[in-house]
Amino acid sequence: MTTTTLAVLVPLLPFLGAVAGLLLGRRVPGLVRPLAVLPTLTALLLAVLVAVRQGGGRAVDAATELTPTGSVPVELALHIDGFAALVAVLVGVVASCVQIYSTGYLREDPRYPSYAALVSLFTSAMLLVVYSGDLMVLLVGWEIMGICSYFLVGHYWETPEARAASLKAFLVTKLGDVPFLIGLFALAADTGSFRVTTILTRVADGGLDHPTLIALLLLAGVAGKSAQFPLHTWLPDAMAGPTPVSALIHAATMVAAGVYFVARLLPVFATSGAALVVLAVMAAVTMAGSAVAALAQDDIKRVLAYSTIGQLGYMTGALAVGDRGAAVFHLLSHGAFKALLFLAAGVIIHAAGTNSLAAMSRMKGLRDRLPDAYWTMTVALLALAAIPPFSGFFSKEAVLGAAEHAATGHAVAPTAAGWIVLVAGLLAALLTAAYATRLWLLAFHGRGAEAPDHGRQPVAMTAVLWVLAIPSLAFGLSVGVLPDWFDGGSLTPTLTTSVLGTGLALIGALVTYGAWRHTTALAARVPMGAVAASPGGDGGAVEAEAIATHRPAYGDVASAPDPADPGRLLLGPVHRHAAAGFRLDAVYTALFVRPVQAAARLVRFLDREVVDTYVRGAGTAPRWLGAAVRRAQTGNVQTYLSALLAGTVVLAVAAVLVATAGA
Repeated sequence: MTTTTLAVLVPLLPFLGAVAGLLLGRRVPGLVRPLAVLPTLTALLLAVLVAVRQGGGRAVDAATELTPTGSVPVELALHIDGFAALVAVLVGVVASCVQIYSTGYLREDPRYPSYAALVSLFTSAMLLVVYSGDLMVLLVGWEIMGICSYFLVGHYWETPEARAASLKAFLVTKLGDVPFLIGLFALAADTGSFRVTTILTRVADGGLDHPTLIALLLLAGVAGKSAQFPLHTWLPDAMAGPTPVSALIHAATMVAAGVYFVARLLPVFATSGAALVVLAVMAAVTMAGSAVAALAQDDIKRVLAYSTIGQLGYMTGALAVGDRGAAVFHLLSHGAFKALLFLAAGVIIHAAGTNSLAAMSRMKGLRDRLPDAYWTMTVALLALAAIPPFSGFFSKEAVLGAAEHAATGHAVAPTAAGWIVLVAGLLAALLTAAYATRLWLLAFHGRGAEAPDHGRQPVAMTAVLWVLAIPSLAFGLSVGVLPDWFDGGSLTPTLTTSVLGTGLALIGALVTYGAWRHTTALAARVPMGAVAASPGGDGGAVEAEAIATHRPAYGDVASAPDPADPGRLLLGPVHRHAAAGFRLDAVYTALFVRPVQAAARLVRFLDREVVDTYVRGAGTAPRWLGAAVRRAQTGNVQTYLSALLAGTVVLAVAAVLVATAGA
């Protein structure tokens, strides 16, 4: 079987599994789990085989014209280089782990068949984006992911939070997709093709007439899809969906699509220095702002959500300094440890009877009860904090090294972009280690309420954690091999950024630990509220119930915040604003939502009171005229003669009066 055929089957198999699951899931319940897991696992194996055959060498290209357009052709094309081959393997690994994990996590959920089918469709759409060699076909996968995220985030549609989160995710990403689509058409108009290889060839020959405009339009879509400032606000709210969905969105699909798109078309963006500076500023604000916000969150999943936003900022920062190898390296590394973090959080949700709105400051006694989650999450948090020798250290240092390279004038990217990314990246390294340490301390060493023990977790859930712990720990060792799969640039950490980045990370961790010790000592003098045991059960059911009722983490705990939170001490007066995401939603509501609603009310008033009045008047006047004429048509001859005589008399009198006036 040829590589091209195998590559076609990779996105096709999850798609067929999704269709079969939707059609047969409820009719034949025994097929639900096999249809969810087996097609995705098979697609993973084929993706690995495609990667082995591609081997980081010459790209695999194949195309056939999809339909005649009369102008710019649309082709069903494959373009599989080293980036695509490895990202497809990541998507397959994370999606397979999520499907296996979900068989235990949502085992009692009545909507599991549709959930599993949508996850398969989500996976298929991302694989289509990764392998596609034509931008219009890529756009199909891009938009299918948006639809899937809408349904999956709103899985618990009975709750207003889930409905609002799904709508917000859909609308915010669509807000970015409108200029993104315009940018795609402008790019095709300049280059005469939607084909990726043709576009890159034309760009290399100087074929772009409007590089800055095109790049900025495309960046709007990337900001929405990859949750970058200022279109990042949908991602923390998307935590209202099931936890495995969060793992899939944050680690390998949806948010990764924007970064991958820019990496695939980086030469287009590199033609405009202004666009790279804009991308660098966007990345810097995203990195620093999201890290501060993460340090203030009390819900474990919202901490991880803001963490994802910040790590995506590292990736876009690497792209801003022109190093797509470092960006995709961090994408691969982040995919493994972020999926592990979310799935470990799901184990906590499932085991402790907590929920997706669980307060870390209320947790207690989870280290001994959940050893699998404790040790694997510790590995993932060390990778997130970029502590050597974990994978996050190597990938994050590759980004910082690329920024240093650009800042010293040794790259094509503007020097300003290099300095912006470097300074923001180092600051984010400090803050990332701080909030990672805070999460670890509060989740596993907290002084909250003791949750009821719900027994051992399903093997399908705990086994997945250890599978993902392997790349989280060891993927960084591939730093010497990956350049052959990318552009050949070195990904080895540099001495300067390694010392600075690791030093700042250790400082952030130690300061947070010291603040925690201090606040714990103070909190020991404050008695915790009385605790009533909270009902346990299936993780998915508990999530749905908790979102619906706003139930605290462990029963009826006192509503006052736990004083043993180092984040409050470290952030001081900033904490309140950071916990609310710096109130960007309120700003957007004042600047955009309310004016649009006011305009809509005005249009409704004009439509009902003005336009409808004229329309009704246009119908009423003829009706009144007809009624008057109808009254005159009585059919009585004597009435007609009387009216004729009266009219004659009136005319005669009028004639006499006119004659008299004239005389």
